[in-house]
Amino acid sequence: MNWDDTTDETADERLVGSVADREDQAVEAALRPKDLGEFIGQEKVREQLDLVLRAARARGATADHVLLSGAPGLGKTTLSMIIAAEMGAPIRITSGPAIQHAGDLAAILSSLQEGEVLFLDEIHRMSRPAEEMLYMAMEDFRVDVIVGKGPGATAIPLELPPFTLVGATTRAGLLPPPLRDRFGFTAHMEFYEPTELERVIHRSANLLDVEIDPAGAAEIAGRSRGTPRIANRLLRRVRDYAQVKADGFITQDIAGAALKVYEVDGRGLDRLDRGVLEALLKLFGGGPVGLSTLAVAVGEERETVEEVAEPFLVREGLLARTPRGRVATPAAWAHLGLTPPRSSTGGNGQGDLFGA
Repeated sequence: MNWDDTTDETADERLVGSVADREDQAVEAALRPKDLGEFIGQEKVREQLDLVLRAARARGATADHVLLSGAPGLGKTTLSMIIAAEMGAPIRITSGPAIQHAGDLAAILSSLQEGEVLFLDEIHRMSRPAEEMLYMAMEDFRVDVIVGKGPGATAIPLELPPFTLVGATTRAGLLPPPLRDRFGFTAHMEFYEPTELERVIHRSANLLDVEIDPAGAAEIAGRSRGTPRIANRLLRRVRDYAQVKADGFITQDIAGAALKVYEVDGRGLDRLDRGVLEALLKLFGGGPVGLSTLAVAVGEERETVEEVAEPFLVREGLLARTPRGRVATPAAWAHLGLTPPRSSTGGNGQGDLFGA
């Protein structure tokens, strides 16, 4: 069983999930910036990538292979399309899970045009035989096609036109060093600051013909988990609320009321996140508690709690993973408006450390 798939299905059901569903994909296609000048955020990545692309155009050569890593929803697919647009080249889009055999990759590579951009999403999930074929394709623009089986098998070299591979991954640590080293430019996509998300929201609102004031945009941005995809999704839900319950104009009060209906609180936590924290605090005194026990208390699968809820809670400083189990921080007690018991050994774990 592939837990990546399970996690994605669970994330799809959440308003604050970072995995794109079909509605997100359709809207993102309309909202996607067309060049680096329109792209908001990721200042260092944009500056470095601009230099790489300008230099390639000046040489009249294809751009170096590019590896983009980072959480879902930060703009990796958008940047791949911008790379193709900036180079004036077509783009071919596929994903690691779709390439299960070396023959699958050979068929894609052999049909590429000179200078074409091949975007390979979730590259870390590609099969090992295809991965090994990709080494030679990236470095020498050549693949060996095996004809026949057994002792009589013959390797026929197939020359490829120069192309640019853009690989995207949410788990850069799973990429083998030989593959990672073949990328000429690597970049890590960071989570967005609220001020950057406000700019994203204003731009999207303009394209969607939605009226929103600065305070309304700030309210949505503060609950968007540092992710443009989530910001755009929340904007659409707030737009719906404003059209039905108000005059269509989004203010701070309207945004807050709408997101309360959708159970997204001021820090971007949803029902699952709060359920994990409430179980940890109310049932286990702040921990430490084992992951499996916590998952049973919440009524979710172990992997759902670990892969879907915990990363954001840890990043927000509300939960800590320790060798003894999950522990709530003082910020978690404060966020839920609860007072930690005096005998609690949760929080920062100091009670355990000193035997108190």
